[in-house]
Amino acid sequence: MMRIPIDHIKDAGLSLDFEEKPETFPVLADMINKNECKFFAPIKTRLKTIRVGDIVEVEGNIETSVRLTCGRCLKEFETILESHFALGYTRELPGVKDESLEEEVELNAEDTGLIYFRGKEIDLQTGIQEQIVMAFPLRPLCRELCRGLCPKCGTNLNDGDCGCDRAHFDNQFEILKNLKIGRK
Repeated sequence: MMRIPIDHIKDAGLSLDFEEKPETFPVLADMINKNECKFFAPIKTRLKTIRVGDIVEVEGNIETSVRLTCGRCLKEFETILESHFALGYTRELPGVKDESLEEEVELNAEDTGLIYFRGKEIDLQTGIQEQIVMAFPLRPLCRELCRGLCPKCGTNLNDGDCGCDRAHFDNQFEILKNLKIGRK
């Protein structure tokens, strides 16, 4: 149940807690099908909503457990994804008057950071899905000081040294270090 009926949001606001399977979210289902990650827990969401005029503000937290592949050593590891977020929903874009031109300026949803909704309820699926995806690390690491793989033999250096002489690694781009580019 990732829908909030607008009539249920009273003056004191509305608090909601719910859990959803990751497969409920289309982007996460696609990531699972492509073996980019594996979820070990449902997506736990805790929300607080309030109405401010025609705008509904949603503030919340998400948390889940996921298995990723390390970007250095290629070993799989489990980590917690969590995020605190705030989203704004509206049916109509508030008018903004430009004082210098003395006329109204038209804004789009990206300009205001608001998410449009229609009808008498807000569907939170897309907004929550976006927050989960943004909680993924840009470069997942099994640990901060992961040593990665040996560029010569491919041994996982976290398990111990392989004995390769990496000081004289054959780098194809080494010839470029003495390149001088003339300026006109």
